[in-house]
Amino acid sequence: MGFQNNIFFQKVRDYSVSKEIFELHHNPEYDLLITFPKPSIEKLPSYYESEDYISHTDGKRTLFERMYHLIKNIALKNKLKLINTKSQKGKLLDIGAGTGDFLVVANNDGWETNGIEPSEKAKAIAISKGVNFSDNLSELESNSFDVITMWHVLEHVPNLEEYIIELKRLLKPSGTIIIAVPNFKSFDAEYYGKFWAAYDVPRHIWHFSKTAIDKLFSEKKMKLVEVLPMKFDSFYVSLLSEKYKTSKMNFIKAFFVGLKSNLSGNKTKEYSSHIYIIKNH
Repeated sequence: MGFQNNIFFQKVRDYSVSKEIFELHHNPEYDLLITFPKPSIEKLPSYYESEDYISHTDGKRTLFERMYHLIKNIALKNKLKLINTKSQKGKLLDIGAGTGDFLVVANNDGWETNGIEPSEKAKAIAISKGVNFSDNLSELESNSFDVITMWHVLEHVPNLEEYIIELKRLLKPSGTIIIAVPNFKSFDAEYYGKFWAAYDVPRHIWHFSKTAIDKLFSEKKMKLVEVLPMKFDSFYVSLLSEKYKTSKMNFIKAFFVGLKSNLSGNKTKEYSSHIYIIKNH
């Protein structure tokens, strides 16, 4: 999987940490955008070193952070409901577990849980809540998980093909992978263009379409069975995009762009973010 014959798409700035400019290249075979240049493994952690990298903290310093955590609590209930409808209770692996809140609610609901989280800061917060972690995927047993979840994580993974192979290895024959990623084909992505916050370069290395997810996983003998919208994401992403575009948190404008994106998604089935349900086969 070399992702050859990529075409320049547009330039995008890293607004949240380095302020550096990166390019997005489009791969027509997979309908996938790729951040270029891809940061080295050594340099990549420096792009996460920000007090504003909200998923690595439990901070509630500002109205924006308080709103984020309010919506996160609603999302946690929805995620739990989703895994319970897609699988019998069993072993759950959450990759990119952050501060551990999803694993806490799943564990309390009867799931046997484990997490992977590269941020030591976020992991320490999660461990204080009683969350179990493994250091890396390679130490985990093959065919051992009923459900593997990656909530806005796959776009961060440096070695995409190797990672998908590992997911296949870890999943039970009847298991389910649930992946949430932004969708660069959404209305809000088109509306904000280079200011679209969900490009989040260079932390987001890959920018997926439905075609890309379907093709990437089917090549590894897994089947995309369902695509679900994440309707809250359009509001959150539009709010951040407004900040990048105008230097202001324009809540009213962001609300209407987010609403318009969801209404557009109702017709086109292209929402700001999607949840992909993938089965082993």
